[in-house]
Amino acid sequence: MTILVTGATGSVGRHVIGELLRAGEDVRALTRRPESAGLPAGVRVLAGDLERTETVREALAGVEKLFLFPVPEAAQEVVDLAVEAGVRRIVVLSSAAVTAGWDTDFHLPVERAVEASGVEWTHVRPGEFAVNSLHMWGPSVRARRTVVDPYPDSAGTPVHEWDIADVVAAALVEDRHTGIAYTLSGPQEVTNREKVAAIAEAIGEEIRIETVTAAEARAFYHAQGGWAAANADFLFGYEDYSGAELGPGAEWEPGAASGPGAGSDSVAGSGPDGSGESGHEGDEGNKAQEEQAEPGATPGAVTADTVIGRPARPYTAWARDHAADFR
Repeated sequence: MTILVTGATGSVGRHVIGELLRAGEDVRALTRRPESAGLPAGVRVLAGDLERTETVREALAGVEKLFLFPVPEAAQEVVDLAVEAGVRRIVVLSSAAVTAGWDTDFHLPVERAVEASGVEWTHVRPGEFAVNSLHMWGPSVRARRTVVDPYPDSAGTPVHEWDIADVVAAALVEDRHTGIAYTLSGPQEVTNREKVAAIAEAIGEEIRIETVTAAEARAFYHAQGGWAAANADFLFGYEDYSGAELGPGAEWEPGAASGPGAGSDSVAGSGPDGSGESGHEGDEGNKAQEEQAEPGATPGAVTADTVIGRPARPYTAWARDHAADFR
């Protein structure tokens, strides 16, 4: 059985590959830049781009299972090619924003294309990606041991990208996850202040929080560039999830996205191979449900332990795993 991983060089995709290889699976990886992918030995790395669907056909030959990174503009054509090639199961990297009703034009169309195809499917809908703390705060922590934030006591339930990858890998190799949309959260609620403290402990140095207004934070992160600039307007209440500008008195509450973790691998500014982590992910902050979901179900937010039977990684563990990235 051959499994194709798209978004192979993203923070989720490369860990999905590692899990599948450890499970003894035959794995292919699709990326725009195979020469710099840095993927483990044992995986066949192919050049391809989901936005250029003619490059995907060859990679799908002989594939039975597919991990699909979301590119809504190309989703229907990629799914059609997968069905034509004989793929029988697709696992989608989606978003908790679909569960929340925020996302109607990015991840949702990908989910619908897969469901309508008739193949077995599982949707993995992460909420708050812990790794976006690195994308948001990494530059200022490395430069001057400072985090700029207007909402230090805003809380979310960040999920480690390795937990997301573990759930994806399980859905690819185990039959019991078919027909389920997992809204995935981290194991505990954590404020931005507590996140900064965890990073400080991990690197062994004090990190100062500079509390500013939303407007000042927006300007700061626009100037910083990269992921932070692409997501600042959403994070600080200037636009909704779909990117529509919010005027005075709008219902969207600044800070509602739960700080820097409210983005993901999978939306604005990220490449179709998953190499640029960016975008918006809604963090529902619900408690994990202990019961196993029934096929065709959309359970409330669950943690990795509910799905794969191993304790979910807390934010403190994520901070230790990424300490070198903040130094």
